[in-house]
Amino acid sequence: MLFSWRGGPGVQSLLLSLLLLAAWKAGSGQVHYSVLEEAKHGTFVGRIAQDLGLELAELVPRLFRVASKGHGDLLEVNLQNGILFVNSRIDREELCGRSAECSIHLEVIVDRPLQVFHVEVEVKDINDNPPVFPENKKRIIIAESRPPETRFPLDGASDADIGVNSALIYRIDPNEYFALDTQNNREEMSSLSLVLRKSLDREQIQEHSLLLTANDGGKPELTGTVQLLITILDVNDNAPEFDQYIYKVTVLENAFNGTLVIKLNATDLDDGTNGDIIYSFRKPVSPAVLHAFIINPNSGEIRTRGKLDFEEKKLYEISVEAIDKGNIPMAGHCTVLVEILDINDNTPEITITSLSLPVREDAHVGTVIALISVSDRDSGANGQVTCSLTPRVPFKLVSTFKNYYSLVLDSALDRESVSDYVLVVTARDAGSPSLSATASVSVEVADVNDNAPAFAQPEYTVFVKENNPPGCHIFTVSARDADAQENALVSYSLVERRVGERALSSYVSVHAESGKVYALQPLDHEELELLQFQVSARDAGVPPLGSNVTLQVFVLDENDNAPALLPRPGTGGGGGGGGAVSELVSRSVGAGHVVAKVRAVDADSGYNAWLSYELQPAAGGARSPFRVALYTGEISTTRTLDEADSPRQRLLVLVKDHGEPALTATATVLLSLVESGQAPKASSRVLAGAAGAETALVDVNVYLIIAICAVSSLLVLTLLLYTALRCSAPPAEGACAPGKPTLVCSSAVGSWSYSQQRRQRVCSAEGPPKTDLMAFSPSLPPCLSSTEGTGEREPDLEHLQEPPRALLRGGSGQRCLGGPRAGRPRTAVRDQSCLRLDL
Repeated sequence: MLFSWRGGPGVQSLLLSLLLLAAWKAGSGQVHYSVLEEAKHGTFVGRIAQDLGLELAELVPRLFRVASKGHGDLLEVNLQNGILFVNSRIDREELCGRSAECSIHLEVIVDRPLQVFHVEVEVKDINDNPPVFPENKKRIIIAESRPPETRFPLDGASDADIGVNSALIYRIDPNEYFALDTQNNREEMSSLSLVLRKSLDREQIQEHSLLLTANDGGKPELTGTVQLLITILDVNDNAPEFDQYIYKVTVLENAFNGTLVIKLNATDLDDGTNGDIIYSFRKPVSPAVLHAFIINPNSGEIRTRGKLDFEEKKLYEISVEAIDKGNIPMAGHCTVLVEILDINDNTPEITITSLSLPVREDAHVGTVIALISVSDRDSGANGQVTCSLTPRVPFKLVSTFKNYYSLVLDSALDRESVSDYVLVVTARDAGSPSLSATASVSVEVADVNDNAPAFAQPEYTVFVKENNPPGCHIFTVSARDADAQENALVSYSLVERRVGERALSSYVSVHAESGKVYALQPLDHEELELLQFQVSARDAGVPPLGSNVTLQVFVLDENDNAPALLPRPGTGGGGGGGGAVSELVSRSVGAGHVVAKVRAVDADSGYNAWLSYELQPAAGGARSPFRVALYTGEISTTRTLDEADSPRQRLLVLVKDHGEPALTATATVLLSLVESGQAPKASSRVLAGAAGAETALVDVNVYLIIAICAVSSLLVLTLLLYTALRCSAPPAEGACAPGKPTLVCSSAVGSWSYSQQRRQRVCSAEGPPKTDLMAFSPSLPPCLSSTEGTGEREPDLEHLQEPPRALLRGGSGQRCLGGPRAGRPRTAVRDQSCLRLDL
């Protein structure tokens, strides 16, 4: 290090030695440097980055910084070359006073990973303070009767420097009467005395003026002077004398005001007023002494007068003089050394720096959160401090250096359980009684996207009536994310798939923010009975997390299809609303003979497809000899035909379903009345055609029954599996048990229907079962008294009109599942034909 100073080559040699010493200490574990006080700005101190093993290229990326408690601007580091240099003026006397050791402690902190180094920079003293005497002029009164070798104490000069720079050498102007005597005692205190070498003669010289000079040991040396004005009195020739020249006493720093420190006793061999002594502090008196002590001028007692503080001043040097009351006063002198004893009256101080907040919840164990330093102004055991942390928190304190700790992560964090911690650091000293201090550290846990959005249920069932308006809202899905901020911001979307030949997105859509599901077009129960799809919920974290929920949308039937007439068997024609059926009827048939039958179907389901037939009144109000069966559409005679009946009968049959409102169709039946012997062949053909039609109808109904039974069985099996999957716990006894077979009679039809009822309960932890399932079979002969169905007759397929229906009752209302598409919910019409049973 190049350093220009007026000291010459000797100073440069000293600096070189200091640099070698600093380099040797840097290799011993802790980095040590040294620098001279008053060094200029930019003075080289050390290659701190190289000595700490850090690369120059990583200083800036790793946020290289230097922290120093109370001395942050004295030293600085050049991040380009890693050199520690002097940034501002360093005054050792201002920094450390007269302490033998003076160092600046630096904390070097780098991140990624976080590392802390401790650097000690010793501040070397230079001779920049001259000796200073308390006064510019010192007046001394000496009686001419004082014998040679008498000593007169003088106030020495003080030098703010230390070591050789404060080693003072005194000299006085050459004269024949006075000489200087400097002595060092065991306490390394120097006493300066003016020694009388020969007797004084006031008549020859009344006043002596001498110049006292103090030179320090620095290079170059600095000097201070005081003018000694010695007045010779021709008075009292015996001065008061103390028992000791130096008194040593100790006082506790918590001593009460007025506590006796010492009682001084000086003696004077003179008599009378020449022997009366007045005690006082020898001037000049230090302000610290005047603030802390008071002396009784008559008794010589020194007592405390203010609060003592060991941390401010540990030792007081009190100069006391005893002056007699003679005409020519004489004085005796002594020094009282008062040592202040420390008590534990200072609580520890806690300083928290370099907080790495907030802490991510996925931070690794051992991550450094903060740096903590503690201090105590007391000494000995009273200044020994230990630190502790709030118990039962995922953090701990690790000691890194004397009175330095690191707050590190001790176990894994979970923001969803605890989002922030208030840590209390307690510092306690080893005094008796011990004192403690606390500091709070608020540690916020930063969220990490570790929770996917979750739906309340894995699937939802939605019922929507067909022919809904386009864009109507049918359901709202909602997912909750336990994370925070953008990690909890949920957006919804459809899981695209094909529904038949079309994309799912052509049927429904979901609002990305609200989760509302909309039907984009009117739904048709006859085209699509069940629409099952998934909605995805995904958060905005990085990487994003998501989950799916299943929606089962059942399209409920509405009465939007009118009955359609079927053509006669074998004709191949279509029957419409005005279709005509022609039949030949013999006049010889009796009452109750079936002469024709109207056949119709309805594309709806349930009650909307349950058809009934009515015969419209004839024109003119004439009573017709024919009637139509309400539910079979069979036209039969009400009486025996006679000659008065018109040979051509035109019947209008109204076909009506049971929807709300009901829809209708009209069929025209043309009957030709002939004599029994006129058209046997035609009758034979009619009978053959009727027999063929009945045979074809029997075949169709057999296939229909087989298909309905298969679909019903599949529905029951599906519902059983669905119920078993939804059960969260084993059901209670009888919770999902099947019911007892029961016979159900239909009073509206006038015939008996056999019903095999099974109650299917959906097991749920939320409440009692709410769903009953009843499956109706085709119309059967009148019910028997036996519940087991013994003696049943085979069903008359010719009279089969009402197709099997399944009734689903849930809650307080009824829903029917029926028609060729069994297993779907239908809105039930309350009718005597659809009974509500509880088994």
